[in-house]
Amino acid sequence: MSADAELDAIGLLCPLPVLKARKRLKSMATGQVLCVLASDPAAVVDIPHFCAESGHELLSTEPREGATAYFIRHM
Repeated sequence: MSADAELDAIGLLCPLPVLKARKRLKSMATGQVLCVLASDPAAVVDIPHFCAESGHELLSTEPREGATAYFIRHM
């Protein structure tokens, strides 16, 4: 999947990946897609929860060498 922007949160622990994603999404236009790369095991729960609570759409996730890529559409 392609993204308009990428955020490298590899090595950051909860809640930093979500906080950085929130900040980056605020600067993006509605409909754009952010790819967040996160290695924190808690991100598998935290990022979908963040999307549900903030109204963004989690489009997909895919494994990436020691991390997971989360594709989030800014709504």
